[in-house]
Amino acid sequence: MDRRPGGGAGHLYAAAVPLYALGDVEPDIHPDAYVHPDAVVIGNVTVGAESTVWPCAVLRGDNGRIEIGPRSSVQDGTVIHCTENQPTIIGAEVTVGHNVHIEGATVGDRALISSGSVVLNGSEVGEGAVVAAGAVVSPNTKIPARRMALGVPARVREDHEVPEGAFDYAVQSYIQRGKRFRAELRRLS
Repeated sequence: MDRRPGGGAGHLYAAAVPLYALGDVEPDIHPDAYVHPDAVVIGNVTVGAESTVWPCAVLRGDNGRIEIGPRSSVQDGTVIHCTENQPTIIGAEVTVGHNVHIEGATVGDRALISSGSVVLNGSEVGEGAVVAAGAVVSPNTKIPARRMALGVPARVREDHEVPEGAFDYAVQSYIQRGKRFRAELRRLS
């Protein structure tokens, strides 16, 4: 088989995605979702339609459940986990940036969890809210809808409301990127 780019019908495409059952519990990935072959999805995890999960992301639903809503993006290096009593629920059209850690928390629709941030157990990030890059949302913290939280520990920025639809471009960009990767990504070695 020719393994070079453009090597004809026999060239190798991206490897299968590493999905792992844990006992009888298997991930549920919508057929329109895109999960990169270098991401890892284990156990009780649901990924919604047109959602994307990127390289080196780990979604480990071993002690509880993880739900990724439709049209959401989980970017490179992100770790999402849960506990037996605290599932991790990511709403629709959420952008989860690079190298984020979310553990046993709820993230509302159209929120942005920026790169390098941490959202811990029992926390709730409201619809359209932003967790700024590098912020740490302490356990059981509530970030109101369309507000921004910054810092360590994260505090809500006063007198600032996130404009409605502020991150629609990111949602659409990652949906399109997922379609492109599904069609064009191929492994060379």
